[in-house]
Amino acid sequence: MDVLHVILQILLGITSLLLTLLILLHKGRGGGLSDMFGGGMSSGLSSSGVAERNLNRFTIILGVTWGVVIIALGLIMRFSGVGDS
Repeated sequence: MDVLHVILQILLGITSLLLTLLILLHKGRGGGLSDMFGGGMSSGLSSSGVAERNLNRFTIILGVTWGVVIIALGLIMRFSGVGDS
């Protein structure tokens, strides 16, 4: 189980970084914290293009993967006794 644990930790690190980058690539829609940092200056709510829809899909898939990895790591740690003193 040690190999699986290490693989899942590496996967968690990679998915965390990629998820952060994908979230930062999204356009600000205004009305929230993006207004505070100048994002409210954009022109209205434009319709999503193909690139924006693909970015949304990749972000959702990566977010679900990230959640599954965290749950799997938690279950492994819970039932294998990793971290017990």
